[in-house]
Amino acid sequence: MDKFKLEILTPNGEIFDGEVIGVTLPGEEGEFGVLAGHASLTTLLASGVIDVEKEDKSVEAIVINWGVVQVDEGKVIILVEGAAAIRGANEAEIAQALEDAKKIISDVADSSSAIASVSAKIESAAQRLI
Repeated sequence: MDKFKLEILTPNGEIFDGEVIGVTLPGEEGEFGVLAGHASLTTLLASGVIDVEKEDKSVEAIVINWGVVQVDEGKVIILVEGAAAIRGANEAEIAQALEDAKKIISDVADSSSAIASVSAKIESAAQRLI
């Protein structure tokens, strides 16, 4: 299966850097997916959840507040203001990641429906880990 390099960067450092087979992004006009060989583009990202599909078919969720993505045929670079990866080795780490993610979204969301939608995706991502 074709793969590409994905980097997710914040002002505080790198959140993700690795080879993936796909990524779903929260675009300003709605969610969109990127696979290897995607046409080049640069666009703004809205607050939401980035779903990263890894080579082993596992999916990692990363909550962002807003950002920009640059897509080339073999590489995707995402620059975000704030992000929290929903991952952890135990339930305490996962619970902390969920709290961080909810804080990021509540700080930028301007409507309760946006918060509810992203919260549902966060909870779904957490259930995959447990």
